[in-house]
Parts: sequence; structure tokens; C-alpha cells
Amino acid sequence: MVGTMALLQALIRTARMVTHTTRLATGLPPDEEVYLDLPDDRLAPALAAAGLGDHRPAAEVLAASREAAAWETRDRQVQRLAAFARNRPEWFDAWSYAAPHDPDVALIRAELAVRRGWESPARAELLHDVTPLIAAAARAEPADPVPWRIALDHARGTGAPHTEFEARWEQAVRRSSYHYGCHVAALQYLSAAWFGSHRESFAFAERAAEDALPGSLVRGLPVRAAFGALHRGPDAPGRGGPVLRERLDAAADTAIALSAEYPAGDPWPAEVRNVLFYVLIRLERWADALEQARLIGTRATSFPWDRISDDPLGQFLQARDGVRIEVAASLPLRGTRRREKAGDH
Repeated sequence: MVGTMALLQALIRTARMVTHTTRLATGLPPDEEVYLDLPDDRLAPALAAAGLGDHRPAAEVLAASREAAAWETRDRQVQRLAAFARNRPEWFDAWSYAAPHDPDVALIRAELAVRRGWESPARAELLHDVTPLIAAAARAEPADPVPWRIALDHARGTGAPHTEFEARWEQAVRRSSYHYGCHVAALQYLSAAWFGSHRESFAFAERAAEDALPGSLVRGLPVRAAFGALHRGPDAPGRGGPVLRERLDAAADTAIALSAEYPAGDPWPAEVRNVLFYVLIRLERWADALEQARLIGTRATSFPWDRISDDPLGQFLQARDGVRIEVAASLPLRGTRRREKAGDH
């Protein structure tokens, strides 16, 4: 009898999937229209020009964000340009030669050096050697918090003690109280994977989210803490012990509210939405996850999918398909179309 019931349930689930999965693709772009880490309209031309060896558009973009004190935008631009220079250095070498004392050159140079240090087996030793470059970037534009975000990443890579981390954190928030990149760097340092615990990272993230202004990406910080707990294992012993399901759901709910403040396909919250999508999947909140997939649109991001697979875009698309199947399997077989038609009137 038990075997018959299990077989019947499996057949019903399959029938629901067949009936509803195609319809649930509404609002989701086709796989071939989804891209990884799409740059925004300001950065895309600069990257294209850099690919042709011309550094001037990149210089103009970074100068504009510095002069406007658009520190969040500037941080994203620096990270993308440094990642590009990591594999295509010619344009940046030319810029460095033409303007060796440019504060934007100093900032990319520091970010690039830290990235190279992180990728080396001799990470701690190499990162110690780039300390002067970070200091030079901070001196070049004293109001800029981005060198201090780099300094926080550097602190994690070198295993700096909490006192040194806190001194760098103080410098960062003095320049920008709610700079998202600095908050993410601090959260990583305080995570159970590095020099903190689940308890520390959640407390830090929740306090920062509560204090942040509406629409601030810092309100998405708890869902990053949730990702860290779920990816590492929320029930793993040590480093703060297990994370309660209620806390994980609360982090997801806060991020859902943040996501709702931005239009679908907006590049600004794309990474927060991708992290939220992963967390909702792990929490088996399928309908909420499908809604975030629609809001993500064509904008998949490397993080968090590159922590799970060597093919982050493929992993995102696979997750998206899996969510559609789970939602379809939960819908009733009969009466669905009738209720949908009734809802149209």
C-alpha cells in the first residue's frame, strides 16, 4: 500500500510538472538572452574601448564617479576594470605610463595587486607586499572609501587580527557610512569561513541592514550572511553553532523587500537578487524564488554561482529550470485554468 501511494504521488507530481512547467516560463528570458555580469551602460563602452587598447573612456568613467563622489558606482567600476586588466593589461599599462600619479590609476593598481595576491599559492606573502599600493591609493583621494574596501579584503587575505581589521573598518565608515562594498568585505572577514562566526556575521549584517536607508543595498547584507551559513552548512558545529530557520527566512524577507524597490532587470541590485535567489532555493521557497528569477531577468552574476560551479551561468540557468519544475509540481492539476480565467474578470 505504501509503495502504491508513493507511486501515485510520483505520477501526480510528474503530471503537474508536464502541465504547468511551460506556462511558468512567462516573464523569464530565454537561456540565450541571459548573460553573466552584464556591465551597465556607462561601463560597457569603456570595457569595449579597453579591449581595443584605448584607456581614455575608462579614465573618463572613473574620473566622473570620483568627482561626483559616487563611491558605490566607483567601486563596481574599479572591480570590473581591474578584472579586465588582469587578463588584458595592455590598455592599463598604457594608462599607467601616461598618467602615473592619477588617483584612478592608483586605485586600479591596488585592486589588481590584491586580486593577483589572492590567486597565488603564496597569498599572504604577496598581499603583505602590496600594502604600500593600498596606502598610495588612499592618499591619492582621501575622501574615497574604495581603497578601504580593498584594505578590508587585504586584511582578510593576510589574516590580520581583529584590532587591525577594526581600525580599517573605522576608516571605511568614516568616509561612507553605508558603503555596500565595505560592508560586504567586513562581512566576509567576520564570517565563519574566515575569522568570525555565523553569530558575528548575522549580528553585523542585521544591525547594518536595520540602520541603512530604504533602497540601500546594505539592506541585502543579511541575505549574504544567510548564503554564507547555507553554503557552509547552517547546522555545522562550531563557529557560532547552527543558524535558526527563522533567522534565514527573515534575511530572505528583508532582501525580498529590498528587491521590490527596484524594477525588473535593474543592474544595481542584480547581485543581491542572485544571492537571494540561491537562498530561497535552499529554503525551498519555490514561488518566491521564481519571482526573483523574473526580476533578475537577463542579469545573472558570477557570485554566488561561481562558489557552486565552474560554470556559473550554466548553474544559474539550471537553478532557474529547477525552480520552475518545483513550482509546477506544487500546483493543482484541476481547476487551475478555470481560476486563472475567473481572476481575469
